[in-house]
Amino acid sequence: MTATLVKDAPAPAAPDPGRPRARPRRRTAAVLFVLPALLLLGALVVYPVLFSVGRSFFDASGTRFVGTDNYTEMFRDPTTLKAVRNTVIWVVVAPALLTGLGLVLAVLVEKIRWATAFKLLLFMPMAVSFLAAGIVFRLAYDEDPDKGVLNAATVTVHDAFAGTSPYPTARARDGQVLVKRKDGSYRTGATASPGGTVDLPLVGVLPGDLPSGARPAATAAAHRAAPGELRGVAYLDFTPGGGGAPGKVDPGESGLPGMKVQVLKDGASVATTTTGSDGSFVFTKLAPGSYTLALPASNFAQPYDGVSWLGPTLVTPAIIGAYLWIWTGFAMVLIGAGLSTLPRDALEAARMDGANEWQIFRRITVPLLAPVLTVVFVTLVINVMKVFDLVYIIAPGPVQEDATVLATQMWLVSFGGGNDQGLGSALGVLLLLLVVPAMVFNVRRFRRSQR
Repeated sequence: MTATLVKDAPAPAAPDPGRPRARPRRRTAAVLFVLPALLLLGALVVYPVLFSVGRSFFDASGTRFVGTDNYTEMFRDPTTLKAVRNTVIWVVVAPALLTGLGLVLAVLVEKIRWATAFKLLLFMPMAVSFLAAGIVFRLAYDEDPDKGVLNAATVTVHDAFAGTSPYPTARARDGQVLVKRKDGSYRTGATASPGGTVDLPLVGVLPGDLPSGARPAATAAAHRAAPGELRGVAYLDFTPGGGGAPGKVDPGESGLPGMKVQVLKDGASVATTTTGSDGSFVFTKLAPGSYTLALPASNFAQPYDGVSWLGPTLVTPAIIGAYLWIWTGFAMVLIGAGLSTLPRDALEAARMDGANEWQIFRRITVPLLAPVLTVVFVTLVINVMKVFDLVYIIAPGPVQEDATVLATQMWLVSFGGGNDQGLGSALGVLLLLLVVPAMVFNVRRFRRSQR
């Protein structure tokens, strides 16, 4: 029986003479498939990097070898130092804010009913190009409240609490009753006594800019003051259609309602009142003596125009704000994906032990999300180091230098008027050296997570 089994057993397969060649063939096929990508990588990445490194050692014309002169010049140029400073501000502020906002929004979105719609709404700016986003925010930051939505809102809130000056364009005629002072206020050149009347003529106000309730001043000017009173009228010394005498209240001339009037005694304010709808005012119970009438500068103050968002002081924070609008959805989605993988039993156990939501967030959620937060932060650091579009588009020409970063400075030096590709190449090499450590850190992180 045993002999039969041994006899019927299959013989071992003979070695295939073609098998040793299979592995080289697979390698050749792999190389052929990878070769186009390697050629593109070499042509679009490796060659430009090596060429830029070599070009950075030559002068602007590219014919004379200057060694490290471009690198030393780079750190002597005040504009380049300002670009380095702004890049540091971007790296310190933008990734930290974005990571924090993304974390908070990812945690909050989990607790609302329409989470998917909310995520979609926040992620939509990622579909907008930086060029389009820059144009949108350039308009939003416009200093003119009639164009810039931010200043329109700012002016509305300011005027709701502080009010506005009623007649910013009003002025007195030269050589007439009122004399302008250095602080912008007006005072009467001559003194007046109780029982007298003083008319205050002003010009420079368009009839269309008068308050809707303004009435003719002629009737009020005809009233005489009683003993102890000092009466008058503030009016627009302009007759529609022409005619009329300067310094005299003519029929058809409008009063100036809502104007603040003060009466002064020896330079000190004794009483203050506001003109009525016909521009009339009256001070009562004045002691005998000589008084001066004054129109405070607040009557003629220029209207509040809002904040200079794109001025030298705020241009960099304003551009960072636009960057946050674009990238917050990206950070939220990535952190939300990490949040969905957290072990729910650990969170429920903490709740059963009496931990509140803040303690769970601080002691459990954040530590468990630390790897995801690190990847998001480092990715954003790499991205902000290369930011160019928003800075170039949003910052106006006069403040372009105040908002410049290394990427925009490299372009301006090389092609935007500087025409010094040697110095521009040195800036490109500096930018590469700053980005490479963050990229290496991120790649190592990905490899660890895959293991």
